[in-house]
Amino acid sequence: MSDDEREEKELDLSSPEVVTKYKTAAEIVNKALKLVVSECKPKAKIVDICEKGDSYIREQTGNVYKNVKRKIERGVAFPTCISVNNTVCHFSPLASDEAVLEGGDILKIDMACHIDGFIAAVAHTHVLQDGPVTGRAADVITAANTAAEVALRLVRPGKKNKDVTEAIQKVAAAYDCKIVEGVLSHQMKQFVIDGNKVVLSVTNPDTRVDDAEFEENEVYAIDIVTSTGEGKPKLLDEKQTTIYKRAVDKSYHLKMKASRFIFSEISQKFPIMPFSARALEEKRARLGLVECVNHELLQPYPVLHEKPGDYVAHIKFTVLLMPNGSDRVTSYPLQELQPTKTIEDPDIKAWLALGTKTKKKGGGKKKKGKKGDKADESAEAEPMDSANGQE
Repeated sequence: MSDDEREEKELDLSSPEVVTKYKTAAEIVNKALKLVVSECKPKAKIVDICEKGDSYIREQTGNVYKNVKRKIERGVAFPTCISVNNTVCHFSPLASDEAVLEGGDILKIDMACHIDGFIAAVAHTHVLQDGPVTGRAADVITAANTAAEVALRLVRPGKKNKDVTEAIQKVAAAYDCKIVEGVLSHQMKQFVIDGNKVVLSVTNPDTRVDDAEFEENEVYAIDIVTSTGEGKPKLLDEKQTTIYKRAVDKSYHLKMKASRFIFSEISQKFPIMPFSARALEEKRARLGLVECVNHELLQPYPVLHEKPGDYVAHIKFTVLLMPNGSDRVTSYPLQELQPTKTIEDPDIKAWLALGTKTKKKGGGKKKKGKKGDKADESAEAEPMDSANGQE
């Protein structure tokens, strides 16, 4: 047993090497996101942009940890998705798809990268326009961003997952928006993008999760989706699903030759991480994937939609719960937002006033401010004493 324990010990943030791998993955995914945002222009084909995001991650991860004794797996941990307007998530079309972006579209960009199974995930919302974002579009994005900032301050050792669920709903309501149901924020471990400790986006009778307390040296992908609609997204067309993950604990003897062929290709190329059906031969994949999904060998990531006309925003970040405080390693600066509402609620103001670092002398460690760290820097400078009133 002691070997297992030692193995377990080495693979969390108490190992500097693990922290470096998370931060390297984060740096790559942040740059990939920047590239994707720069490629989002009116009339650009969505599939081409998704492909550029994935290629960039493959190329950049391929350039690190090349000369190590043990072969290190690295690359895309979640395929680039660009979900437009009332589409909520997981839109990463096949090569034959002609969908293009239009001016004024609200884009949710979602992607993840890993090095040696240590995953950095990010999602960002961008409106395809010049100048400040106003009206309900600004409300929904500000709601997601403010909820993310509050979550960053509440995902800390000693706090409970339900504290975060309640807080983010309160923030969304302040902007007259809803947190979208069914979105889970997961703990991440080596090669595990959806660990057992989760934060629910919305408490409701259908979705129960175990109460959990955050602990030092854990890593979370905090995933927040807000909507001006009801926040109860629907699956409209199963054919839109292109992202799958192999269910490692399931086995079944597939009947169709096409299914066996595809499943063996998936098992070789994508044994653990989610992947896009774009990477498989299209005709064969369509046939084979259905049988694999029906027998639960693959877990699908369906494309979900709110009602037409609803605005949806998505912010996801990866946070390392380090001994000296929470370290948000993935982010990208938002456009200028001019929401119609402001935060008056004293609870929310108090949460936002919490720092993200513990009370040790925090200085010295900040390297040259990476773009996108601004929000966090201002948070670190905030006083900590309002924390006492929050317990």
